[in-house]
Amino acid sequence: MRIASAAAKVLYSKVAPRTDKAVAASALTQTGSKSKDTSKAIASKAGKILHEPKESTSAKSLAGSALTQRPGNVSTQKSRKRK
Repeated sequence: MRIASAAAKVLYSKVAPRTDKAVAASALTQTGSKSKDTSKAIASKAGKILHEPKESTSAKSLAGSALTQRPGNVSTQKSRKRK
């Protein structure tokens, strides 16, 4: 599932918790941007979403996307070194 469509699904949901919506908004603002990093607060929320078995696939996808943009992430460091 593409990040933008997953984010839209979560943001338009009437039952999605605020945490899910915050992570969705963060992931959406970072889509296509190479210079945006996920904040510590959003990374913490994303981690909680990934550990919650009842969270939707869309929410977990967005949480994973947000965490890959966190400074200090191995994949983030590798991609920045290539530039």
